[in-house]
Amino acid sequence: MLYGIDIYYILLVIPAVVIALIAQVKVKSTYKKYSKVLNSRGVTGAMAAKAILDYYGITDVSIQGIAGSLTDNFNPTSKVISLSEGVFNNSTVAAVGIACHEAGHAAQHADNYKPIMIRNSIIPVCNIGSTLGLPLAIIGFFLCQYSQIFEFLIYVGLALYAFVFLFHLVTLPTEIDASRRAIRVIEETGLLQQDEIGGAKKVLFAAAMTYVASMLVALANLLRFVIRFTGNRRR
Repeated sequence: MLYGIDIYYILLVIPAVVIALIAQVKVKSTYKKYSKVLNSRGVTGAMAAKAILDYYGITDVSIQGIAGSLTDNFNPTSKVISLSEGVFNNSTVAAVGIACHEAGHAAQHADNYKPIMIRNSIIPVCNIGSTLGLPLAIIGFFLCQYSQIFEFLIYVGLALYAFVFLFHLVTLPTEIDASRRAIRVIEETGLLQQDEIGGAKKVLFAAAMTYVASMLVALANLLRFVIRFTGNRRR
């Protein structure tokens, strides 16, 4: 703290948050642009997702519509690909790209893709870390003013909170791979014309940047707390 100002928040977190906001604006503007561009083959998002499943020989995953915008997701537990209103029944370049990306996640699970397996395995610890990590570190920090025996609470709390960053770190290659699978199948099966594939790539690249930004925010917060709870205490 400097005159009551959290300098680490200003230097680390705020720049990361600004990058995240820029990434969100970029993905929305790119999606808006290519959601107005109809693909020449009339392929809807639902049809595109089904094409990916067929390509990988996946028969136990269903496809459904879901309310909202950019709410598309794949649930590995229920084995359902949910496509948003602008994707499910629309035959735009953006719809095909996004639908194929979500189906790419289904393909990852079918192939036991290691990064997504790791991500799923650490989710319970991440949930604990996001809820208890910081409070535990704060409690340990203040109790250390009375006895150094409580120092371990700081490190346990920070270790738990580090799993939040680890989750984002493992998520990034997972998302990139899902997009890679999507584009490969689009090209090999001819879901989109060559001049339309570029638009799908731009939509998926913009979406990937939001995951990069989220990882940077998580890293910035982790570094901030490590410095605050360990560096300051030793001075």
